[in-house]
Amino acid sequence: MTPDLSAATWRTSSYSNGDGGNCVEVADGVPGVIPVRDTKNRSAAALLIPTTAWTPFIEATKNGTFPAH
Repeated sequence: MTPDLSAATWRTSSYSNGDGGNCVEVADGVPGVIPVRDTKNRSAAALLIPTTAWTPFIEATKNGTFPAH
């Protein structure tokens, strides 16, 4: 089931650059998931990362260690 994000409060990631490009936003307070969206395309669907996967996702992003498919 996809959560209703119409009232979500979005914030720009602290890892986004400050010039308005290549930024992502995250929404807090959505039970079970961390929604992530592209600031350049806010009307597109958000990526929903399970809360249990958030820390490993951030670590893999920082370290460039995503598994190959």
